[in-house]
Amino acid sequence: MLAIVALAGLAAPLAAQDASAPTESSIVVTAQRSGAPMWTIDTPKGTIILVGEIRAIPKTTPWQPDRLKDATAQASRVILGARPKISPGDIFRIMFSGSKFTKLPDDSLASDYLDAAQWARLEQLGTAQEEDYSRQSFLLTSFQLLRKELRFNRDTAEDASDVVKEAAEKADVPITRAATLRGEDIIDNLAEAEPAAHIPCLTAAMDAVEVGPDIVEQRGADWRRYDIPAVMANPLETALGQCWPWADETLGSELRTIWVDQISEASSASGVTLAVVPLRVLAESGGVLDQLALRGFDIAGPEWK
Repeated sequence: MLAIVALAGLAAPLAAQDASAPTESSIVVTAQRSGAPMWTIDTPKGTIILVGEIRAIPKTTPWQPDRLKDATAQASRVILGARPKISPGDIFRIMFSGSKFTKLPDDSLASDYLDAAQWARLEQLGTAQEEDYSRQSFLLTSFQLLRKELRFNRDTAEDASDVVKEAAEKADVPITRAATLRGEDIIDNLAEAEPAAHIPCLTAAMDAVEVGPDIVEQRGADWRRYDIPAVMANPLETALGQCWPWADETLGSELRTIWVDQISEASSASGVTLAVVPLRVLAESGGVLDQLALRGFDIAGPEWK
């Protein structure tokens, strides 16, 4: 009789431990309660959660990063975006060739590359801001316009990738980077780009500025409402997608391909894989979600097109 009582006493704590252990479904629910748009893929051995990230979320966007932290702490592994590997030599290269990144080559002017209508728009914006954009690189001008006129990158909440990285490190959850890009390759890629390659970025940035600063909060609100087509059509998101590195034929293509490969590889792993992926890479036409669907993955989540 005493043996039976003793066994019952041991069984009760074990049952309690099993009941408290997080399940794959509970981790998914916890992640979804954060308010970030995400997609799930059930695999033979586990579940993949794809969090669609936009950078520089306004503080006014009502999402709950702490719940994403909780889900991350219970995940089996985390996949984050590509990380540039910058060496001291790369920093010196930037310092000594900085004008390549900030100015148009030689003594050329913006009007040498832009058509009359494009130059008139840029000149008008420069006059209004008391800025001279005639010699400045188009990429730098584009980001300056978005920052100054739309206040993009100001008064922002935590980005999803930063939230997940911090939580994973604290909980000792293994982190995999989608890729590690050499700083030398990134610098060379940007330095070798012709000024004309950045004109679509400049044009899209001017379009966004002309619509007005309300598009910044609207982008965050649509992201929180899981209205993915609206986020993708937002002039600010359009401008960011038209700019380096995403618009670059070589680097942009690489940044997209690595995600499909990483997620496909994760589909054979057990447990829960939580990946934070740029929303534009996930949801664009022919993007990661489209490619995964073509490979036969059953994807659950918001409509993305």
